[in-house]
Amino acid sequence: MKTIPIHETFQQTIQGEGYWAGTPVDFIRLAGCPVQCPWCDTGYADGGADLPRQLQSFEQLLDELHSPRVVITGGEPFIHPQLPDLVDAILVSGRGVAIETSGAVWREISSAAWVTLSPKEHLRPRYPVQPEMWARANEIKVVISTGAELTFYASHLQTGVPVFVQPEWHDRDRTLPLALDLLTQFPSYRLSLQLHKYVGVP
Repeated sequence: MKTIPIHETFQQTIQGEGYWAGTPVDFIRLAGCPVQCPWCDTGYADGGADLPRQLQSFEQLLDELHSPRVVITGGEPFIHPQLPDLVDAILVSGRGVAIETSGAVWREISSAAWVTLSPKEHLRPRYPVQPEMWARANEIKVVISTGAELTFYASHLQTGVPVFVQPEWHDRDRTLPLALDLLTQFPSYRLSLQLHKYVGVP
């Protein structure tokens, strides 16, 4: 029986960010992340050593699903060697799958999975985005904290893949104007607003 370490799951909510914002989804949040972003809103800023972590079987996870799409997030999902098999199991159940990642780890996964790349290399140079991930990403979501992030990733953002700028939530009164200003400079990019936080769902 295949298992994978879980931080939490929650069902029948919405995707709040990026291309699929507003669509009904279930979330599977995998445990663990080495990147340790300072403003991480899922508890992994310090690596998450004290966060809940429970092995669950694929069968348990599939039994919990209700929505037509499933978002696998973390932490950093790609640190888990079981990830490709979990993606395949969910796809076989007839659901769509999206994965949210920093891109710091690469594994081959089904071409049917949607990959949201949210790079953190500008914060943590020790964890650069893997070249395969730039090529695989279906969308790129850049969290805006200083306004310089798009310049840092400029050479990777002109590939035809949709680019979203997302104001860092904890300082949104400052970062939202930064993001809006960036959209005037890059009008082909789009704003991601974390709708789930505005409407008060997980």
